[in-house]
Amino acid sequence: MRSKPMILAALLLAAFLVNLDTTMVNVALPAMVRQLHATTTQLQWVVDAYNLVFAALLLTFGSLSDRFGRKGMLLAGLTVVGAASLAGGFTTSPAQLIAARAVMGLGAAMTFPATLSLIANVFTERKERARAIGLWGAIAGVAIALGPIVGGWLLEHYSWAAIFIAMAPVAAVAAVTVALAVPASKDPDAAAADIPGLVLSSATMALLVFTIIEAPTYGWTAGRSVAGFAVSTILLAAFIVRERRAAHPMLDVRLFRNMRFSAASGAVTVSFFTLFGFIFLITQYFQFVRGYGPLSTGVRLLPVALSVGIGSVAGTQLAVRAGTKLIVTTGLAAVAAFYAWVAATTSATTSYGIIAAQMVVYGLGLGLTSAPATESIMGAISRAKAGVGSAVNDSTRLIGGTLGVAVIGSVYLSVYGTRLTATTPARIPGPIVSLAHQSVGAAYAAAGQIAALGHPALGQALQHASTNAFLRGLTIGSLVAGGVAAAGALLAILFLPAQPASLPAGGVDRAEEAHDTGAWADPASAVQ
Repeated sequence: MRSKPMILAALLLAAFLVNLDTTMVNVALPAMVRQLHATTTQLQWVVDAYNLVFAALLLTFGSLSDRFGRKGMLLAGLTVVGAASLAGGFTTSPAQLIAARAVMGLGAAMTFPATLSLIANVFTERKERARAIGLWGAIAGVAIALGPIVGGWLLEHYSWAAIFIAMAPVAAVAAVTVALAVPASKDPDAAAADIPGLVLSSATMALLVFTIIEAPTYGWTAGRSVAGFAVSTILLAAFIVRERRAAHPMLDVRLFRNMRFSAASGAVTVSFFTLFGFIFLITQYFQFVRGYGPLSTGVRLLPVALSVGIGSVAGTQLAVRAGTKLIVTTGLAAVAAFYAWVAATTSATTSYGIIAAQMVVYGLGLGLTSAPATESIMGAISRAKAGVGSAVNDSTRLIGGTLGVAVIGSVYLSVYGTRLTATTPARIPGPIVSLAHQSVGAAYAAAGQIAALGHPALGQALQHASTNAFLRGLTIGSLVAGGVAAAGALLAILFLPAQPASLPAGGVDRAEEAHDTGAWADPASAVQ
């Protein structure tokens, strides 16, 4: 008999590995410019190649893990992540590194859905499942926040390659632990793979995420952006039609009739929209406006990491007792309050004590939102289909995070550019002004060059203007993120059920309309 704590520890380690990578690589981007001579576009694809492949294949591998075995898929995914990470550390060109990152995304898509679906199949009673999912949510949030700390420490002691090489032994340890501790699990009644569904879901997610990534560069209303969103919508409609007609669909789209599933998915999307928007803004604030290094920036994010962990563990337990609606709404309201507080108070000299208090509010809000919403999603689907249910949850995280960076980044850059144009001294040469518009970091560098050329007052004026422009962009970006969180809280009040409609044997929620839709498989049929 395998020990449930050992099973959970193995699955949490695998989830930690995947989430750590989502933010750790960002701190190495400046080093890649110096050592690999990577362009801005290449740096973007070092990050986005991973996210694009990860998002495109989540539903595919979630479904395949249900059919062919979740443990085997998890082990294969950890092997791919470890091998690709090791290879990435020995690349000598940006193109090679981008290819390695894409393969890492493939491994992550194989790994991540299996961790949550195995938890749902091992921890079958709702209270213990909620506790396990709370820890899973905590480890995910902590890993995302710890990424800059781990990456910053490695960069201070080694080269950028260490960030990738260090992932390989962690992946190996996770694989061995999973092999020894985790039981085999799959859908015992799985039919043949739904190939058209797999292709359509992958194409839809790939094109949607690609369009979101590219939209800030080319414009949200540009022809290619509009076409990308239009074709994504057509592919999504084709996927829905295919799945409704298929005898054995990869994803029974009637699941979305259950608000425990669909409204909770929306809450997860909103929470990760705000999370990646927060990381986008706060890392620039710390590194450019406050002048902290990568490691120092990461350490200052610890209040978020700790409070996300506390909020996730407490949130799932409170949701069982007080209802998912109340806890998720409270979490989203806290996130909205955090962004309003930031917009009202943040300046170039705000004390770190205030910032830390703000991050505690945000981390608790995120934990109270994402972990209980995830528990709701996984409770609303049969254990036999836990892999694809987990993949839907993971897809909402990725789409929300990608949208957060793209939308908040676009708002920030628009406000930053407009404000900088209005306040930049007229005596500064045009080429310097163009450079300053690229980013606040570029503006600071340009200000330093002007000062070094014998114009300290002019350099100081440019730095002052760019700082004010950044803070204005941060304020407006925070108001947008807070507005999205407030809208999410309102939707949770209106649509998210407080408790499961019923709780049959096995602890799986059953929607009120399930008796006439056939949407739910018998949870007792899942292999554990």
